[in-house]
Amino acid sequence: MPRGPDRGAYDCGQYVTVPRTRPPVITLDGPAGSGKTSTAQAVARRLGFRHLDSGALYRALTFALLKEGVPEQEWATLKAQQLTELNVEVEVEGDVVNIYHDGVLLTSDLRSTEVTASVSAVAGLPAVRDWLLDVQRSVGAHGNLVADGRDMGTVVFPDADVKIFLVASLEERARRRLLQDHGREPAEAEVQEEARRIEQRDNTDSSRSHSPLRRPEHALEVDTTGLPFDDQVSLIMRQVQDLTPL
Repeated sequence: MPRGPDRGAYDCGQYVTVPRTRPPVITLDGPAGSGKTSTAQAVARRLGFRHLDSGALYRALTFALLKEGVPEQEWATLKAQQLTELNVEVEVEGDVVNIYHDGVLLTSDLRSTEVTASVSAVAGLPAVRDWLLDVQRSVGAHGNLVADGRDMGTVVFPDADVKIFLVASLEERARRRLLQDHGREPAEAEVQEEARRIEQRDNTDSSRSHSPLRRPEHALEVDTTGLPFDDQVSLIMRQVQDLTPL
């Protein structure tokens, strides 16, 4: 799949056109604040595909751990059966991937302050990542999917039809995160403080032994620094527009 002369993108490998025998899967990976989820949502909507937000899965488990009152000091020793007993379920319903806890659809609860403060610790647990690997692949088995996260193209869907890796400057990512959280343009001091937090998260994500953040092989890297949202979506659409649903 050749690249056009779009700013901020380059090919890390050569795409080869082969007959597809399964519905397509597209992955978007990248560090915190790089725009993965919003971009993946827009691409999925334009293609008529489902969207899998892997971050929401980690948030759902975090929400369940907090709601069930599991002490934080016990999280590191959790086993697969204990995670199953948290009753977090993922359902593919038409073109939508929904997440439930105890039969209740999770939406705004996933973005609570408490969940946000703890999700990084939960996401770094090998048992959690292993448990969610099967969950994510079961969703991917339906195909016609755009999945975003930090290890979608490296671990979860290594045979994805198209792999995208989003990057942006620390300051840009910090500004976006604050604007999303507070709905206003942040002060420069706030941006610098948030940038330090994101940098720490980057170091944690890229240095962990289990499923570290890294650019997938043959991924198309897109630098979204200063790139309007509609432009970055259009840039990616030009790479995936031939992937019609099966």
